[in-house]
Formats: sequence, structure tokens, C-alpha cells
Amino acid sequence: MHNQDTQKKGSASIWQIAKAVMFAFMGIRKKSDLENDAATLTPAQVIIGGIIGAVLFVLGVMFVVRLVVS
Repeated sequence: MHNQDTQKKGSASIWQIAKAVMFAFMGIRKKSDLENDAATLTPAQVIIGGIIGAVLFVLGVMFVVRLVVS
């Protein structure tokens, strides 16, 4: 029988993708969460999430620098 608690690969929510990318940027993650991400996230989702996260990080740093400099 199909267990409802297991998710198919690629059925991750945007929040789950963002959380996985954010924790990857920081370098911290529980092993159980890592295994869950590996089971539900596709490489394309992680790559796109990483690019979006990197762009948001750079824009945030630029914003803070402009606030400090001006």
C-alpha cells in the first residue's frame, strides 16, 4: 500500500526549498532533514532555489552597504 506520509520526488513546497537552501548557505542541517530533502527535492529545484537565494543575499548586502555609506 502507498503510505500517505511519503512524498513523491519533486512535490516539495516553496517553503521547503527555501528552508533547504537557507540551511545549506549556513552549513547546518539535521541528518533527518537532509534525508527528507534528498527524497523530495529535485536537483533543478535546489539549483533554482540556490540562484534565487544568492541573488537575494547579494541584493541584501548591497542594500545594507548603501544604507551605511549614505
